[in-house]
Amino acid sequence: MTLRGEIDHDVQDVLSGALLTEGGTLPPRIVADLTDVTFMDSSGINVFVATHRQVSSAGGWVRIVGAQPSVLRVLQLVGIDTVITCHPTTEQALHSDL
Repeated sequence: MTLRGEIDHDVQDVLSGALLTEGGTLPPRIVADLTDVTFMDSSGINVFVATHRQVSSAGGWVRIVGAQPSVLRVLQLVGIDTVITCHPTTEQALHSDL
């Protein structure tokens, strides 16, 4: 999934809806490309944490790629990078054992 712009309160419902497939089931693996995301607040973090919990409980994973330094810093400050692995590229995320 490729995301652009700002991930905040105004788009959290859209993001949550995009992470779910038809019928409300979650894909087993999600790679979220944040290369073009310029800002993310706690609303976006909450969506990723909730998605991670749901996907993990079904035996899958969520990975984040390409986070800009300002977005990556937010992820690191709240410790999301210790729960959801962050990678520089999609290729690395897809071939990582973590």
